[in-house]
Amino acid sequence: MSPRRSELGDALRNWRDRLSPEAVGVSTYGQRRATGLRREELASLSGLSVDYVTRLEQGRSSNPSAQVLTALARSLQLSRDERDHLYVLAGQAPPRSGVIDAHLTPGVQRLLARLEEFPVGVHDPAWNIVAWNPLWEALVGEAAGATVRDRNIAWRHFTGAAGRVVVDADAWIAMEGTIVADLRASRAQYPNDDGLATLIADLRSVSARFDELWQSNEVSTHVAARKSFDHPSVGRITLDCDVLTVHDSDLRIVAYTAEPGSADAQKLDLLRVVGTQRLSG
Repeated sequence: MSPRRSELGDALRNWRDRLSPEAVGVSTYGQRRATGLRREELASLSGLSVDYVTRLEQGRSSNPSAQVLTALARSLQLSRDERDHLYVLAGQAPPRSGVIDAHLTPGVQRLLARLEEFPVGVHDPAWNIVAWNPLWEALVGEAAGATVRDRNIAWRHFTGAAGRVVVDADAWIAMEGTIVADLRASRAQYPNDDGLATLIADLRSVSARFDELWQSNEVSTHVAARKSFDHPSVGRITLDCDVLTVHDSDLRIVAYTAEPGSADAQKLDLLRVVGTQRLSG
């Protein structure tokens, strides 16, 4: 076993041991020999097999991909410095300057876990959704079970993908302008990000409307709005949509809220109960 593989395994075990199941929303039953996460729990959170996590910790697997390292860093709630150290131990270069960093800091993960009362999603500067809570998925409906491209807000909008958001003609035009202008600002901020460049090129190829707006050179960022959804269980629901940007990462926390006591707040309460299930009868 190489020293680097041994160090990687030691680091993964230490980070796993320090993280309580409660911190990542894992339910526990009965007595546990250790207070930290089990291998199978880390594997489930990261979308990896238990065997693969075991081989990494035992130094029997080398060269994990950037996707694997990103998933592990997120599941282990590593700081940015720890995330970069994980990359180095795995023989990978940490994300470089000018490239979108979709790393979820521990603080953002705790915020996402605490805001169970409202639908909350986290997007990167290319408007790919990178994390969400259950109520977000219950409201939006297409957060999980699709490819990264299919979950991208810009791609969905300009390719006419089906969704639950309801907007009138004027709001539709304004939304288009905001999305394109926001992507233009991101492209200037992250000139070395191949994924963002490919997304923009593909959008210009498949959507004449996107290409027209792209050539207008308008630059702005999306901040807040009101959005209506046609939900199969609770009907039409209109919510305030606020976008909060995380300092030093440019992640966007998108939160939907309703005025207390309003009909929309009552529908949001109902949505917390029915979740993603349609009401019977």
